[in-house]
Amino acid sequence: MQQTEIFQILSKDIRLRALLLLSKEQELCLCELEHALNSEQPKISRHMASMKKANLVTPRRTAQWVYYSINPKLAPWQTQIINAAIKGAQNDPQIRQDYQRLKTMKNRPSC
Repeated sequence: MQQTEIFQILSKDIRLRALLLLSKEQELCLCELEHALNSEQPKISRHMASMKKANLVTPRRTAQWVYYSINPKLAPWQTQIINAAIKGAQNDPQIRQDYQRLKTMKNRPSC
C-alpha cells in the first residue's frame, strides 16, 4: 500500500471512527460496529471490506459472527499514521458518542 492509499482510507469519517473503536476494544463484531456507528450493515460491511483490502484490518469468523481488529502486522509507517489519526480524533464528540452507543449495546456477542 502506498501512503496516499492510507490517507484515502482514513479520509472517510466512518472508517476513522471504526478504527478508533477497534483501537479501544481490540476486536469488534460487525454488528457492534453497526450499532456503535449508527449505520446499516451493508454500509459498514463495504467500509470494512475496503479497510481489509488495504490490510488495515483483519477479519476473524466465528460461526455467524465476523470480528475485526487492526492488523498487527502493519508496516511501522502505517502504524504511525493510524496512531496519529487516532490520537488526533480521540476527543471528538462523535467518537465519544460512538463509544457510548457501543457500551450501551445489549446482547453483545462474546468472542
